[in-house]
Amino acid sequence: MPVRLLLAIAFIVLSTIGFGYLLSAENTGSFSWLTGSESQPAMASGGSQQPPQPPTADSGQPPSPSEPSDDALGFMLANVAQQYAENIRYPEYSLPLSDAQAEAYAGNRFEPIALPLPGDGRFTVTLEKFRFVQGEDILIAATITGPQVVSQQMTATLEQAKNRDTMESTELTSEDGFYQGVLTAEGEPGEYRLIVEADIDGETVRHVSTLTVEPDLGDFTGLGDPEVRNNDLVIPVEFDARESGFYALSAQLMDNGQPIALLSAEKRLETSGNTIDLRAHGSVLAGKNLKGKLQLRHLQIRRLPAQPGDRTDYGYGPDEGYTFTPPDLESLTDTPASDPESEQRAALLQKLADKF
Repeated sequence: MPVRLLLAIAFIVLSTIGFGYLLSAENTGSFSWLTGSESQPAMASGGSQQPPQPPTADSGQPPSPSEPSDDALGFMLANVAQQYAENIRYPEYSLPLSDAQAEAYAGNRFEPIALPLPGDGRFTVTLEKFRFVQGEDILIAATITGPQVVSQQMTATLEQAKNRDTMESTELTSEDGFYQGVLTAEGEPGEYRLIVEADIDGETVRHVSTLTVEPDLGDFTGLGDPEVRNNDLVIPVEFDARESGFYALSAQLMDNGQPIALLSAEKRLETSGNTIDLRAHGSVLAGKNLKGKLQLRHLQIRRLPAQPGDRTDYGYGPDEGYTFTPPDLESLTDTPASDPESEQRAALLQKLADKF
């Protein structure tokens, strides 16, 4: 058996024993700090077992901790085995998505930041996204709510996060209390600070947000013809890279706007004629009532570092994504992904659980 496998199993078992002890019925004192009360000794169901005696000044030694019960260990091992077996049902390139996960993986989103002001006021700055391509316009919107007295103009400044060098500034003009303006992402790729200054109640207030400027990685040019290959729906994504290198692509597969799976792939790309195959495994498609067209949304491509220390560059597909008609999917089966090493680990975990 490989050494790494033995180490992995040993780690899981030791962790399980520790958690099993913490959760066991005999461990009545470990969580007393949560309630602020002293724990009471556990009594045997038949009443024949005497409660453990508290340590005395003469003994000088605390009582020995009780061993975790076999039931607790078995329960923990069974849960670990079940969770591990469930996780390896799906290959890494095709993972099922819930609505909440799909929202979290949506990609290039900017979360507005509200700066609190006196009197329940808010100073909020909003951008249409978080990552911008070099040379792209940065549309800025700002609002101030509350009883404050605000001037009719604000100033927006883009500066490098590392050395605080100012790249560009502009005035945000007001219309019905809504401030807006435009900057340009002309700087080198990296992290930047967007500083919006407003005159509020006679004082200058600074609102600071972060964004990144990315190089132009290339263009998505569409999809090839999807096909069923083995137990996968293969979706070819066409991308013209500006520079050759290793790239990672991810996207969400959807049916009528409902998430199905997160698909991913890595490949070395040249500067023309590139196709990256995204694969949806049968374990995420079989048995679903899929009718009509499917959608590929939230495409994100990353240029991986050529050497340690290099940054990872990001690019994104069209906002509307792609819609396509899949081939006949009847041949796909809900068969777990085949990974002999993972299956061996799952079987060993189950054998350990069955011993309790």
